[in-house]
Amino acid sequence: METPAPKSERLLSLDALRGFDLFWIVGGHGILLALFKLTEWGWLGAIDSQLKHVEWHGFLPYDLIFPLFLFMAGVSTPYSLTRRLTEGARAEVIRKVIQRGLILVLLGIIYNNGLQWKGLENMRLGSVLGRIGLAGMFAQLIFVCNYETPKRLWAWLAGILLGYWAMLSIGHAPGFAPGDLTMEGNFASYVDRLLLPGKLHKGIHDPEGLLAVLPAIGNALLGILAGLWLRRSAEEVSGDRKAAGLAIAGLALLAVGGLWSFAFPLNKNLWTSSFVLWTCGWASLLLASFYWVIDVRGWARGFGAFFAVIGMNSVLIYLSGKFISFDFTGQALFGGLARAFPPAVASVVLVTGIFAVMVMLGSVLLAWHYAVDGYFGALIAVACWWLAGQWVRRSPLSSRPSSAQI
Repeated sequence: METPAPKSERLLSLDALRGFDLFWIVGGHGILLALFKLTEWGWLGAIDSQLKHVEWHGFLPYDLIFPLFLFMAGVSTPYSLTRRLTEGARAEVIRKVIQRGLILVLLGIIYNNGLQWKGLENMRLGSVLGRIGLAGMFAQLIFVCNYETPKRLWAWLAGILLGYWAMLSIGHAPGFAPGDLTMEGNFASYVDRLLLPGKLHKGIHDPEGLLAVLPAIGNALLGILAGLWLRRSAEEVSGDRKAAGLAIAGLALLAVGGLWSFAFPLNKNLWTSSFVLWTCGWASLLLASFYWVIDVRGWARGFGAFFAVIGMNSVLIYLSGKFISFDFTGQALFGGLARAFPPAVASVVLVTGIFAVMVMLGSVLLAWHYAVDGYFGALIAVACWWLAGQWVRRSPLSSRPSSAQI
């Protein structure tokens, strides 16, 4: 049985890191690009060149955003589930874990296709939120079933990663050699073409397909193991030792993942086992840094609180970008200010303003986060956004000429 956690059950550093991760999706890249165009500083251009996905084999920092979310979902698991498990409410915990996982799958389908039926053959069912929902759900169920013997999580992790490696090393699409890892010939894409309904993102391959959910469970399991380590009492393990332990684990994961990549290449599309260890290595180092600076030393709690506003509402803010025109909102609120500056400066003002609107939205949603179950509340919010959009489109006001047309 694990040691009881300290009184404070929420890590500001974890919320801050989650918000920092989302920042690069919702506004960070735009701000960086606008600053680069304004200043032409070479180091900003060097960072910008890393903010894209690798086409197939390989790794760039932008490829870390998605697996980092999964890792952090795992880290939060011991904090969110342990109390109810110690009270003997295992059945209730299992029900909630499954419910939240399936809601995320549904939200992912809505994100891809909107709230409309296009016919199954025209809908994409694989999604980022679906991958997080399924992989996180299975990892949490493994944790719940092995709560009293957490060391078994290592056996589950090894079995999943080695098993997936074996499947892709032996399996293949018809007409290709065993172990083929091309987009056309790999076993994971072949399984998706056979079993995943609807359309695939790349026609013959979907980066959020079915079979690759299996290794993604590994990201969440490693996050759970990190959360168990951080949750140990301060009397047993000091904050400095916890941060150091995470950093050492991160370096070890990078070493093993890097070596494994010579036999099983780093590949986000296939979510290879080496990719799992490599990304969790970087995730551990980032979490160690945020935890030590924010929660142990308390040096950047303002910085942490700023990003935590986004991090505590990451799913809803991620969804909002699909249903809310932040470009329009930013122009409406900051367009007048931006026009007072030269074009290069104006672009910085606008993208910073758009990000400010997202932070403001996150602040408003904090009350929603606590008033309604987070994922169920996200479903309600999406439905409200969609209904508002339908009303605006049908309203007589929407047919009036804009000020630019008058």
